[in-house]
Amino acid sequence: MTEQKTTDKDFIEQVVKMLVDNPEDVKVERKIDEMGVLITLDVNSKDMGMVIGREGATAKALRTLLRVIGARNNARVNLKINEPEGSERAQRNSGDRKKEEKKSIDDVVYDINNL
Repeated sequence: MTEQKTTDKDFIEQVVKMLVDNPEDVKVERKIDEMGVLITLDVNSKDMGMVIGREGATAKALRTLLRVIGARNNARVNLKINEPEGSERAQRNSGDRKKEEKKSIDDVVYDINNL
């Protein structure tokens, strides 16, 4: 019987596909450079919450598991989760967002006094 070795890329792909509602949109890339192995993850914008988890707990757990897999293979493995296009956070971080109106301290005090 031959044993099939699951790579770090296959591992993260399988786990994330089980977490999300749109597994067909999960894309995983693996790159090796002088810093180690970088696993890049792309998911549907609707599934970002499931991948990140509450306060980042799921993403942190995925990164921890990848580090353990890397340590067993004498490699440094990191996970980068790309922000999906069209997500609210990506729009907020883009240069196209509206500039917030800044008020002087006098205007703020005036607004408070006139409540």
